[in-house]
Amino acid sequence: MAVNDTKLVAVADAENPAVVCGDVDESESSIDFTGRANWLRAAVLGANDGLVSTASLMLGVSAVKPEARAMVVSGFAGLLAGACSMAIGEYVSVCSQRDVEIAELDQAGKRGGDEEKALPSPAQAAAASALAFSVGALLPLLAAGFIVGYNLRVAVVVVVATLALAAFGCVGAVLGRAPVARSCARVVVGGLAAMAVTFGFMRLFRASGV
Repeated sequence: MAVNDTKLVAVADAENPAVVCGDVDESESSIDFTGRANWLRAAVLGANDGLVSTASLMLGVSAVKPEARAMVVSGFAGLLAGACSMAIGEYVSVCSQRDVEIAELDQAGKRGGDEEKALPSPAQAAAASALAFSVGALLPLLAAGFIVGYNLRVAVVVVVATLALAAFGCVGAVLGRAPVARSCARVVVGGLAAMAVTFGFMRLFRASGV
């Protein structure tokens, strides 16, 4: 009889994959892994934007003015401007999303419940976006801040940016369950292209004496 009972349970589990034998850890099942992955992916993208835009700006300025001060000041200005822009853009975007979801809750008569508490916070999203951008922007800024020689300074910025881009691409691939090598190559090539285009165009201004 016990054998038959075991077979019946096995058949039920096969037909209904949602049935899980044994104890279930409710603390683990209650974790929103999808939401966490989205936050981490947004953080990686924000840091990637900060890195690429700041490094490109610093290289572009250095193509015209080789002084270390000009390069560092431009990088710091890019960090502040980019972080503020990212924060404002994220705040406005999340506010719009929140307004739409609140309107849907009003229409469904669920306003004031747990659904409303689970809505995204515009302030939190803005802070996270600004912080992620700043972290990425700090990498090339710190790399160039202590190097006097022009050629070495430019080379260090490019190398640090390349390594950081590869790391960001790897993290993004793991979070998105994409091929790591292809993701890293895509991020690195795109970042290097942005830096090369900025440096190359700004070099034309120096060559023309502007």
